[in-house]
Amino acid sequence: MPPVFRFSPVSFSWVAVHPEPKGVIQFIGGAFFGTFPTVFYRYFLQTLFEEGYTIIALPFRFSFRHWNIAIGLLKEQEVLRKELSTITGSDFYQDKTNYFWLGHSLGCKYIALLEFLSGEHWQQITETCVNKPTYRQIEVSLDSAGLQSVSILGQPSLLVAPDISDTESAIPIRALAQFIDRFGLGVLPTRKQTQCFIERSQLFNLTGLVSFDKDTIAGSVMDQFKSKQIQENSDVLWLLQQLKTRKFPVLHTELQGKHLEPLGVKIGNYIVDLNPLDKFIELLSGRPLERYALKFLAQLRQHQQETEKSL
Repeated sequence: MPPVFRFSPVSFSWVAVHPEPKGVIQFIGGAFFGTFPTVFYRYFLQTLFEEGYTIIALPFRFSFRHWNIAIGLLKEQEVLRKELSTITGSDFYQDKTNYFWLGHSLGCKYIALLEFLSGEHWQQITETCVNKPTYRQIEVSLDSAGLQSVSILGQPSLLVAPDISDTESAIPIRALAQFIDRFGLGVLPTRKQTQCFIERSQLFNLTGLVSFDKDTIAGSVMDQFKSKQIQENSDVLWLLQQLKTRKFPVLHTELQGKHLEPLGVKIGNYIVDLNPLDKFIELLSGRPLERYALKFLAQLRQHQQETEKSL
């Protein structure tokens, strides 16, 4: 009898515990849709569960202070490791190498910040990318959360349509976004600062990336044939350029679709993506996202094991 896919509240998250897990996927979605991940991403997460993964859906909290959200996710992981071990009676959940990070859209930015904070030299890099008051705020947030020595080092990440959001991404009215930034009330870290962190970090060696050819938010490989401004604003193009020279070059595929491709629930032989501005409904047989996600997760696990053997 196949395991039952059912989410239960644990700490501040929703968890679907697989009876025989081969890994734990921590998922965080994009703005708005990520607030209700068990609804909007249901088919995507259910497919991963049925392949043997325990799923942790971390609800999205809207804020312009992305450091605080990322640090909160790190603290939640520590709580969930203990809670799941108690609930299941299994030591499997104590082993940090059994955990994966999976993000969609803005959720990928939080994962990138966590990866960056896991490096040995994040303090020195941060000082070169932001001003001293901002750096001090990050230290205070980590200290208050009791996370000075906690990291996601060695945990693979799969980024789907990554959006390294700026204030203009959250507020599409450019003049208003610039006004908010001028008074220091906009998104922090900015897109430029986040790029600085990633560029100077030696991590991001266990990363996969899925993009979509008609994505006008995160961008796509097709942006290389467009105007210079579009190329500069394409997070997909920038990440592929940065991560192709790491120890394990970023795994990547570009699929047909738009930015909200991961959304959807299964109804019969169809997937309904709950987005009337997109295709809204399609046959399951025409949806390759889950197949590539599972393929990349398996390859990232292999890279992880190779890294462990070399230590």
